[in-house]
Amino acid sequence: MNTYKVLSKQIFEKGDYSIVPIRFEDRYWIMKWRNEQIYHLRQNKPLTKDDQDNYFEKVISSLFHQDQPSQLLFSFLKGDKCIGYGGLVHINWIDKNAEISFIIDTELEQNYFEKYWLVFLELIEELGFNILNLHKIFTYAFDLRPQLYSVLEKAGFINEAILSQHAIFEDMAINVYIHSKNNINLYLKKATIDDANSTYRWATDAKVRNYSFNKDLIEFDEHYNWFVSKIHDQSCYYFILCLGGQKIGSIRVDVNFKFNEGLISYLIDSRFHGKGFGKVILKLLEERILSDLSLKSFVLKGLVMHENIASVRIFEKLNYSFSKIKNGVYSCSKIIEI
Repeated sequence: MNTYKVLSKQIFEKGDYSIVPIRFEDRYWIMKWRNEQIYHLRQNKPLTKDDQDNYFEKVISSLFHQDQPSQLLFSFLKGDKCIGYGGLVHINWIDKNAEISFIIDTELEQNYFEKYWLVFLELIEELGFNILNLHKIFTYAFDLRPQLYSVLEKAGFINEAILSQHAIFEDMAINVYIHSKNNINLYLKKATIDDANSTYRWATDAKVRNYSFNKDLIEFDEHYNWFVSKIHDQSCYYFILCLGGQKIGSIRVDVNFKFNEGLISYLIDSRFHGKGFGKVILKLLEERILSDLSLKSFVLKGLVMHENIASVRIFEKLNYSFSKIKNGVYSCSKIIEI
């Protein structure tokens, strides 16, 4: 197996799937898929076997020995069978960012597009953030496969920019979409009395209260007393979302221990709306709630107004089940298990 000099880890795995340093034996399959999908690639003509052989011998082979290669390419395997390929390209070692490139077997696109993209993105994120310590990874996509955007957003990527009429396709100017994800230090900490002021500011923000079930004005003393009672309530698990050392949101779960279920309530500082932190705060909660409760299974529930489209989509992307609508409110739930 080839190995990249720059990497301390060569193989990245998730269940039956893995990415390994690109294999010479996969070159003609890759050529076939690229030629079949040339319409969405930055490739101006079909590849020949001679083209592919020369590329692997002159370009790919040199990447394995470089301290700072411009690209790191991998075969995407199910078991030992190659079903796609991709990696990080246009790597900027100074600014610590790289573009994601990935294609799968053309015959698998229709039925497995989302599944394989999500697996690959998880593996490439481990490579980019945990091994290379990059600051940002991103995609640069011609506006020809809109199904890709929802997959990227499901994986936590943010639509950072739309380059209007930026590329030519069949004599027409089309847009280019850039989705990105940053390697930032996001974590949940337990709420303390020191968070009373921040949570009051968020709770009384007009943009936040627009989707609150309680529209009444809140005085600070009222909030303070409520907040103190919550952080001391043994059936309430209350956390603050931090970006580095900055507080940017809160989430709490009011637990019913009899039924091993809890009702979620969360909010994000309005200055950070539209940046994907709603999904982040829910995912972080899911990752720690079982250990905090010392349980192997737990049901998380949420209530959200139907007009709060952003929150509805977040719960949908995280695979919550929507059971009913009552008085303009969605009820959703999800079983969290070890």
